Amino acid sequence: MQRRKIIQWGAASLAAPAFIAQAQSFPSKPIKLVIAFPAGGPTDITMRSLADSAGKILGQPVIVENKPGAGGTLPAQALQSAQPDGYTVAQIPLGVFRLPYTTKINWDPVKDISYVINVTGYAFGVVVPADSPLKTWTHFVAWAKANPGKLSYGSTGTMTSPHLTMELIAQQLGIELLHVPYKGSADLMQSILGGQIMAAADSTGFAPQVEAGKLRVLNTWGAERLAKFPDAPTLKELGLNLVQNSPFGIGAPKGTPAAVVKRLHDAFKQAMELDSYKTALARYDMVPMYMSSAAYQKFAADTFAREKALVEKLGLAKPL
Repeated sequence: MQRRKIIQWGAASLAAPAFIAQAQSFPSKPIKLVIAFPAGGPTDITMRSLADSAGKILGQPVIVENKPGAGGTLPAQALQSAQPDGYTVAQIPLGVFRLPYTTKINWDPVKDISYVINVTGYAFGVVVPADSPLKTWTHFVAWAKANPGKLSYGSTGTMTSPHLTMELIAQQLGIELLHVPYKGSADLMQSILGGQIMAAADSTGFAPQVEAGKLRVLNTWGAERLAKFPDAPTLKELGLNLVQNSPFGIGAPKGTPAAVVKRLHDAFKQAMELDSYKTALARYDMVPMYMSSAAYQKFAADTFAREKALVEKLGLAKPL
Protein backbone atom coordinates (compact mmCIF):
# COMPACT_ATOMS: atom_id res chain seq x y z
CA MET A 1 0.00 0.00 0.00
CA GLN A 2 2.81 2.35 0.98
CA ARG A 3 4.69 1.53 -2.25
CA ARG A 4 1.55 2.33 -4.30
CA LYS A 5 1.24 5.73 -2.61
CA ILE A 6 4.91 6.48 -3.36
CA ILE A 7 4.40 5.54 -7.03
CA GLN A 8 1.26 7.72 -7.27
CA TRP A 9 3.04 10.63 -5.60
CA GLY A 10 5.96 10.19 -7.98
CA ALA A 11 3.68 10.22 -11.02
CA ALA A 12 1.93 13.35 -9.76
CA SER A 13 5.22 15.12 -9.10
CA LEU A 14 6.40 14.31 -12.62
CA ALA A 15 3.11 15.54 -14.10
CA ALA A 16 3.24 18.86 -12.25
CA PRO A 17 6.24 20.33 -14.14
CA ALA A 18 4.67 19.21 -17.42
CA PHE A 19 1.41 20.94 -16.47
CA ILE A 20 3.24 24.14 -15.53
CA ALA A 21 5.28 24.03 -18.73
CA GLN A 22 2.10 23.59 -20.80
CA ALA A 23 0.50 26.64 -19.19
CA GLN A 24 3.65 28.73 -19.54
CA SER A 25 4.01 27.90 -23.24
CA PHE A 26 0.30 28.45 -23.98
CA PRO A 27 -0.60 29.52 -26.57
CA SER A 28 1.90 28.30 -29.14
CA LYS A 29 -0.56 28.42 -32.07
CA PRO A 30 -3.78 30.26 -33.04
CA ILE A 31 -6.89 29.86 -30.87
CA LYS A 32 -10.34 29.30 -32.39
CA LEU A 33 -13.29 31.19 -30.87
CA VAL A 34 -16.61 29.75 -32.08
CA ILE A 35 -19.53 32.17 -31.86
CA ALA A 36 -23.23 31.40 -32.11
CA PHE A 37 -24.47 33.95 -34.64
CA PRO A 38 -23.70 34.90 -38.26
CA ALA A 39 -21.14 37.40 -39.50
CA GLY A 40 -22.15 41.04 -39.54
CA GLY A 41 -24.44 41.09 -36.49
CA PRO A 42 -23.87 42.63 -33.04
CA THR A 43 -22.41 39.43 -31.53
CA ASP A 44 -20.02 38.88 -34.42
CA ILE A 45 -18.76 42.47 -34.56
CA THR A 46 -18.23 42.86 -30.80
CA MET A 47 -16.64 39.42 -30.36
CA ARG A 48 -14.25 40.03 -33.26
CA SER A 49 -13.11 43.23 -31.58
CA LEU A 50 -12.54 41.33 -28.32
CA ALA A 51 -10.80 38.43 -30.10
CA ASP A 52 -8.47 40.76 -31.98
CA SER A 53 -7.30 42.44 -28.77
CA ALA A 54 -7.06 39.16 -26.82
CA GLY A 55 -4.94 37.68 -29.62
CA LYS A 56 -2.46 40.55 -29.36
CA ILE A 57 -2.26 40.07 -25.59
CA LEU A 58 -1.76 36.30 -25.93
CA GLY A 59 0.76 36.62 -28.76
CA GLN A 60 -1.29 34.33 -31.03
CA PRO A 61 -4.32 35.14 -33.21
CA VAL A 62 -7.78 34.39 -31.85
CA ILE A 63 -9.71 33.39 -34.97
CA VAL A 64 -13.50 33.76 -34.95
CA GLU A 65 -15.59 31.00 -36.50
CA ASN A 66 -19.32 31.60 -36.98
CA LYS A 67 -21.57 28.63 -36.19
CA PRO A 68 -25.18 29.90 -36.22
CA GLY A 69 -28.37 27.92 -35.76
CA ALA A 70 -29.99 25.68 -33.12
CA GLY A 71 -30.87 28.66 -30.92
CA GLY A 72 -27.23 29.64 -30.44
CA THR A 73 -26.16 26.32 -28.92
CA LEU A 74 -23.86 24.90 -31.64
CA PRO A 75 -20.59 26.40 -30.28
CA ALA A 76 -21.19 24.85 -26.84
CA GLN A 77 -21.93 21.51 -28.49
CA ALA A 78 -18.68 21.84 -30.47
CA LEU A 79 -16.77 22.04 -27.18
CA GLN A 80 -17.89 18.51 -26.33
CA SER A 81 -15.67 17.02 -29.04
CA ALA A 82 -12.82 19.55 -28.87
CA GLN A 83 -9.48 18.82 -27.21
CA PRO A 84 -9.30 20.33 -23.67
CA ASP A 85 -6.13 22.25 -24.46
CA GLY A 86 -7.44 25.82 -24.68
CA TYR A 87 -7.13 26.10 -28.46
CA THR A 88 -10.89 25.86 -28.99
CA VAL A 89 -13.16 28.14 -26.98
CA ALA A 90 -16.77 29.15 -27.58
CA GLN A 91 -19.38 31.77 -26.89
CA ILE A 92 -21.99 30.50 -24.42
CA PRO A 93 -25.35 32.24 -25.01
CA LEU A 94 -28.15 31.85 -22.48
CA GLY A 95 -29.92 29.36 -24.74
CA VAL A 96 -27.31 26.74 -23.84
CA PHE A 97 -28.86 26.43 -20.37
CA ARG A 98 -32.28 25.64 -21.87
CA LEU A 99 -31.05 22.96 -24.24
CA PRO A 100 -31.48 19.85 -22.03
CA TYR A 101 -35.12 20.76 -21.37
CA THR A 102 -36.03 20.85 -25.06
CA THR A 103 -33.58 18.48 -26.78
CA LYS A 104 -32.09 15.13 -25.89
CA ILE A 105 -28.36 15.61 -25.33
CA ASN A 106 -25.70 13.46 -23.66
CA TRP A 107 -23.80 16.28 -21.94
CA ASP A 108 -24.44 18.71 -19.09
CA PRO A 109 -24.17 22.48 -19.77
CA VAL A 110 -22.96 23.14 -16.23
CA LYS A 111 -20.56 20.24 -15.64
CA ASP A 112 -19.21 19.69 -19.16
CA ILE A 113 -17.91 23.20 -19.91
CA SER A 114 -14.99 25.01 -18.30
CA TYR A 115 -16.33 28.53 -17.79
CA VAL A 116 -13.64 31.09 -18.58
CA ILE A 117 -15.19 34.57 -18.38
CA ASN A 118 -18.46 36.42 -18.94
CA VAL A 119 -17.96 39.42 -21.21
CA THR A 120 -21.24 41.24 -21.90
CA GLY A 121 -24.98 40.98 -22.49
CA TYR A 122 -27.47 42.41 -24.94
CA ALA A 123 -29.81 45.38 -25.11
CA PHE A 124 -33.09 44.10 -26.57
CA GLY A 125 -36.26 45.62 -27.89
CA VAL A 126 -39.25 45.22 -30.19
CA VAL A 127 -39.36 47.07 -33.52
CA VAL A 128 -41.94 47.43 -36.29
CA PRO A 129 -41.67 49.01 -39.76
CA ALA A 130 -41.89 52.81 -39.65
CA ASP A 131 -45.10 52.74 -41.73
CA SER A 132 -46.75 50.08 -39.54
CA PRO A 133 -50.19 50.93 -38.16
CA LEU A 134 -48.88 49.59 -34.83
CA LYS A 135 -47.62 53.00 -33.70
CA THR A 136 -47.14 52.11 -30.03
CA TRP A 137 -46.98 49.04 -27.78
CA THR A 138 -50.62 49.69 -26.86
CA HIS A 139 -51.56 49.33 -30.53
CA PHE A 140 -49.43 46.16 -30.77
CA VAL A 141 -51.22 44.50 -27.84
CA ALA A 142 -54.68 45.60 -28.99
CA TRP A 143 -54.12 44.22 -32.51
CA ALA A 144 -52.79 40.94 -31.10
CA LYS A 145 -55.85 40.57 -28.85
CA ALA A 146 -58.19 41.26 -31.79
CA ASN A 147 -56.31 38.85 -34.07
CA PRO A 148 -55.14 35.82 -32.01
CA GLY A 149 -52.12 34.04 -33.49
CA LYS A 150 -51.86 36.39 -36.49
CA LEU A 151 -49.40 39.03 -35.31
CA SER A 152 -46.10 37.71 -36.66
CA TYR A 153 -42.77 38.56 -35.05
CA GLY A 154 -39.27 37.34 -35.81
CA SER A 155 -36.40 36.49 -33.49
CA THR A 156 -32.85 35.21 -33.85
CA GLY A 157 -33.97 31.63 -33.28
CA THR A 158 -36.24 29.24 -31.43
CA MET A 159 -35.54 29.12 -27.68
CA THR A 160 -33.29 32.19 -27.79
CA SER A 161 -33.80 34.93 -25.20
CA PRO A 162 -35.81 37.16 -27.59
CA HIS A 163 -38.13 34.24 -28.40
CA LEU A 164 -38.69 33.12 -24.82
CA THR A 165 -39.07 36.66 -23.51
CA MET A 166 -41.69 37.45 -26.15
CA GLU A 167 -43.57 34.27 -25.25
CA LEU A 168 -43.42 35.24 -21.57
CA ILE A 169 -44.72 38.72 -22.44
CA ALA A 170 -47.53 37.16 -24.48
CA GLN A 171 -48.43 34.83 -21.61
CA GLN A 172 -48.57 37.68 -19.11
CA LEU A 173 -50.73 39.80 -21.44
CA GLY A 174 -53.00 36.95 -22.50
CA ILE A 175 -52.20 37.29 -26.20
CA GLU A 176 -51.11 34.76 -28.82
CA LEU A 177 -48.32 35.67 -31.27
CA LEU A 178 -46.92 33.96 -34.37
CA HIS A 179 -43.18 33.32 -33.94
CA VAL A 180 -40.88 33.19 -36.99
CA PRO A 181 -37.27 32.13 -36.20
CA TYR A 182 -34.17 33.32 -38.10
CA LYS A 183 -30.50 32.40 -37.86
CA GLY A 184 -29.33 35.89 -36.97
CA SER A 185 -29.97 39.63 -36.91
CA ALA A 186 -29.03 40.21 -40.56
CA ASP A 187 -31.66 37.76 -41.86
CA LEU A 188 -34.21 39.06 -39.37
CA MET A 189 -33.72 42.69 -40.42
CA GLN A 190 -33.95 41.78 -44.09
CA SER A 191 -37.24 40.02 -43.44
CA ILE A 192 -38.91 42.81 -41.48
CA LEU A 193 -37.77 45.45 -43.95
CA GLY A 194 -39.10 43.25 -46.75
CA GLY A 195 -42.52 43.02 -45.12
CA GLN A 196 -42.43 39.28 -44.40
CA ILE A 197 -43.14 39.80 -40.68
CA MET A 198 -44.93 42.49 -38.69
CA ALA A 199 -42.42 42.94 -35.84
CA ALA A 200 -39.00 41.85 -34.66
CA ALA A 201 -37.62 41.09 -31.20
CA ASP A 202 -33.86 41.50 -31.26
CA SER A 203 -30.80 43.11 -29.78
CA THR A 204 -30.27 46.71 -30.88
CA GLY A 205 -28.50 45.73 -34.08
CA PHE A 206 -31.68 47.29 -35.49
CA ALA A 207 -30.42 50.76 -34.49
CA PRO A 208 -29.15 51.82 -37.96
CA GLN A 209 -32.54 50.98 -39.47
CA VAL A 210 -34.30 52.99 -36.75
CA GLU A 211 -31.96 55.93 -37.26
CA ALA A 212 -32.57 55.74 -41.02
CA GLY A 213 -36.31 56.06 -40.39
CA LYS A 214 -37.13 52.54 -41.60
CA LEU A 215 -38.07 50.97 -38.25
CA ARG A 216 -39.70 52.19 -35.04
CA VAL A 217 -38.92 50.98 -31.50
CA LEU A 218 -41.95 50.02 -29.41
CA ASN A 219 -40.11 49.05 -26.22
CA THR A 220 -36.75 48.04 -24.78
CA TRP A 221 -35.99 45.36 -22.20
CA GLY A 222 -33.40 46.81 -19.85
CA ALA A 223 -33.84 48.12 -16.32
CA GLU A 224 -33.78 51.69 -17.68
CA ARG A 225 -34.51 53.39 -21.00
CA LEU A 226 -31.71 53.36 -23.54
CA ALA A 227 -29.99 56.68 -24.21
CA LYS A 228 -30.14 55.96 -27.94
CA PHE A 229 -33.94 55.49 -27.82
CA PRO A 230 -35.14 57.76 -25.01
CA ASP A 231 -38.76 57.71 -26.19
CA ALA A 232 -39.06 53.90 -26.06
CA PRO A 233 -40.49 52.67 -22.74
CA THR A 234 -39.08 49.70 -20.87
CA LEU A 235 -41.15 46.59 -20.25
CA LYS A 236 -41.35 47.58 -16.59
CA GLU A 237 -42.82 50.96 -17.52
CA LEU A 238 -45.42 49.08 -19.58
CA GLY A 239 -46.48 47.09 -16.52
CA LEU A 240 -44.46 43.93 -17.21
CA ASN A 241 -42.10 42.93 -14.42
CA LEU A 242 -39.37 41.79 -16.84
CA VAL A 243 -35.74 42.73 -17.49
CA GLN A 244 -33.76 40.74 -20.05
CA ASN A 245 -30.09 41.33 -20.92
CA SER A 246 -29.05 37.73 -21.63
CA PRO A 247 -25.43 37.69 -20.35
CA PHE A 248 -22.92 35.66 -22.36
CA GLY A 249 -19.28 34.77 -22.15
CA ILE A 250 -16.62 32.30 -23.19
CA GLY A 251 -16.23 28.63 -22.28
CA ALA A 252 -13.63 25.96 -22.95
CA PRO A 253 -13.89 22.15 -23.07
CA LYS A 254 -14.29 20.28 -19.79
CA GLY A 255 -10.90 19.28 -18.40
CA THR A 256 -8.99 22.27 -19.77
CA PRO A 257 -6.07 22.82 -17.35
CA ALA A 258 -6.78 25.47 -14.72
CA ALA A 259 -3.63 27.39 -15.62
CA VAL A 260 -4.71 27.55 -19.28
CA VAL A 261 -8.19 28.73 -18.26
CA LYS A 262 -6.54 31.44 -16.14
CA ARG A 263 -4.31 32.52 -19.03
CA LEU A 264 -7.38 32.83 -21.28
CA HIS A 265 -9.37 34.61 -18.58
CA ASP A 266 -6.64 37.15 -17.93
CA ALA A 267 -6.17 37.93 -21.64
CA PHE A 268 -9.89 38.35 -22.35
CA LYS A 269 -10.37 40.43 -19.18
CA GLN A 270 -7.56 42.75 -20.26
CA ALA A 271 -9.12 42.98 -23.73
CA MET A 272 -12.51 43.83 -22.17
CA GLU A 273 -10.98 46.88 -20.52
CA LEU A 274 -9.75 48.41 -23.80
CA ASP A 275 -11.55 51.36 -25.37
CA SER A 276 -11.78 49.54 -28.71
CA TYR A 277 -14.03 46.87 -27.17
CA LYS A 278 -16.14 49.35 -25.22
CA THR A 279 -16.64 51.38 -28.41
CA ALA A 280 -17.71 48.26 -30.34
CA LEU A 281 -20.21 47.40 -27.57
CA ALA A 282 -21.58 50.94 -27.39
CA ARG A 283 -22.53 50.73 -31.04
CA TYR A 284 -25.19 48.20 -29.94
CA ASP A 285 -25.99 49.72 -26.52
CA MET A 286 -24.07 46.88 -24.85
CA VAL A 287 -21.68 47.27 -21.90
CA PRO A 288 -18.89 45.11 -20.44
CA MET A 289 -20.41 42.61 -17.99
CA TYR A 290 -17.50 40.89 -16.27
CA MET A 291 -17.70 37.64 -14.31
CA SER A 292 -14.59 35.75 -13.18
CA SER A 293 -14.26 32.05 -14.00
CA ALA A 294 -15.64 31.07 -10.58
CA ALA A 295 -18.49 33.59 -10.71
CA TYR A 296 -19.36 32.54 -14.26
CA GLN A 297 -19.45 28.88 -13.22
CA LYS A 298 -21.89 29.75 -10.41
CA PHE A 299 -23.96 31.85 -12.81
CA ALA A 300 -24.16 28.82 -15.13
CA ALA A 301 -25.50 26.60 -12.33
CA ASP A 302 -28.02 29.21 -11.14
CA THR A 303 -29.19 30.00 -14.67
CA PHE A 304 -29.60 26.31 -15.52
CA ALA A 305 -32.11 25.96 -12.69
CA ARG A 306 -33.89 29.23 -13.48
CA GLU A 307 -34.27 28.48 -17.20
CA LYS A 308 -35.86 25.10 -16.40
CA ALA A 309 -38.59 26.91 -14.51
CA LEU A 310 -39.10 29.36 -17.40
CA VAL A 311 -39.32 26.68 -20.08
CA GLU A 312 -41.80 24.70 -17.97
CA LYS A 313 -43.87 27.81 -17.24
CA LEU A 314 -44.19 28.53 -20.95
CA GLY A 315 -45.14 24.92 -21.65
CA LEU A 316 -42.18 24.50 -24.01
CA ALA A 317 -40.43 21.63 -22.20
CA LYS A 318 -40.42 18.44 -24.23
CA PRO A 319 -40.62 14.92 -22.77
CA LEU A 320 -37.15 13.45 -23.24
